[in-house]
Amino acid sequence: MEMTEEGGDLCAFCRTPRASSGEEIIKRFKELMDKSNGDSFNALGSLYRRGYCGLAQDYRKANELYLKAGELGCANAYYNLGINYENGDGVEIDTNKTQHYWELAAMKGDVLARYNLGHMEHRAGNHQRAMKHFILAANAGFKLSLDIVMAWYKQGFVTKEEYASTLRLYHERQKEMKSDERDKAVASDMFSRAEAAASGLFRNDHREDRLFNYLCLQL
Repeated sequence: MEMTEEGGDLCAFCRTPRASSGEEIIKRFKELMDKSNGDSFNALGSLYRRGYCGLAQDYRKANELYLKAGELGCANAYYNLGINYENGDGVEIDTNKTQHYWELAAMKGDVLARYNLGHMEHRAGNHQRAMKHFILAANAGFKLSLDIVMAWYKQGFVTKEEYASTLRLYHERQKEMKSDERDKAVASDMFSRAEAAASGLFRNDHREDRLFNYLCLQL
């Protein structure tokens, strides 16, 4: 790993010293926000959502930032906004808005949103629409969706041709993702020590907002 003259780590991408505090993280996010960087609006929104890095928890502020981030092209922000409408965080619970924002996220490539839409359609009895969502998510490399497609294939609800095509595209995407994930892991590590010092480890499951999943600050 590349080091500064003082012995500190440098980000592998932007070659700047890694953020060492919550205040520095927020400062860097705001500098990027001035450049209309949607990922930074999203990340700051998640800090407000959880009350991390010295910020008071503020769901309404988080939702404002998520909406702006989505408008700037951040798919994950629309996913997070959908989660808040599902849970009633800073807004009234609204299933229609949850679905709306997840649809926007899915159209921008968010696989978790696509997967969740599949479950929403399945619960509503729209099984064909549900399967389309699961197939698209599996094609994008999402294992949970592939498992559902495989199960429905075994039950006769998915054709042999559909399953074969989905399986092929899934494996192709998995190969592409291996190199992508290496880059993202290095980028997200930029904040690991500051996260731990400020608030403990962030959870990163499919029901939670994914805060530092790939953002590398370009100052």
